[in-house]
Amino acid sequence: MINVLVADDDPEIRDVVHIYLRNEGYSVMEAEDGLHAVELLRREKVDLIILDVMMPRMDGITACLKMRELTKCPIIMLSAKGEDMDKIMGLTTGADDYVTKPFNPLELIARVKAQLRRQHLDGAGASKSGDAHIVEIGDLTLDKKRHLVTVRGEEVSLTPLEFAILDLMATHRGHVFNVENIYRSVWKEEKFLSDNTVMVHIRNIREKIEETPRQPRYIKTVWGVGYKVE
Repeated sequence: MINVLVADDDPEIRDVVHIYLRNEGYSVMEAEDGLHAVELLRREKVDLIILDVMMPRMDGITACLKMRELTKCPIIMLSAKGEDMDKIMGLTTGADDYVTKPFNPLELIARVKAQLRRQHLDGAGASKSGDAHIVEIGDLTLDKKRHLVTVRGEEVSLTPLEFAILDLMATHRGHVFNVENIYRSVWKEEKFLSDNTVMVHIRNIREKIEETPRQPRYIKTVWGVGYKVE
């Protein structure tokens, strides 16, 4: 059974999301604020989190930061604000996707399925790859089977989407991927939104794996084209 944690201070939104998730066969836990959500995450098995940004006691941004210390499961953030800076802030804290209120519940369910499908496919693909599940690039080692990245012998904590982006480019070294290609390959969605989602994730990965993020050694920018791993 897949367990989904829904954190929102609006009970009507929680009820609607709960009904749609339950109709898809998911088990649902509810939290009325960020603090309660973090407490539930500490006690229960959670496979995906839907997290509102504006909540009492502990807002979604703070909660997301704390959750990333406890889990690598996908986090989808909800917010009534649609400005790019809000999206960047949410994704920088470790969220994997962002949905703006008011939203169509069917769209949210599609995002949930996409996140869970991508997570499942990543695991399935790695388990069949045999010895090829290890990718080494200089001091960086990527273990697909264990979903583990180490740099200079130290383990680096990446979110599932960050791992998938690095895996994509590391597996196809030298290939230049534009932002749209990365989005379609990793998010596994045909609809591409012209926003900063991919670029924010690339920046986050660089902050974690590069000794000097502004002078990256692993993920190179090909100006006007995209990104590649050399």
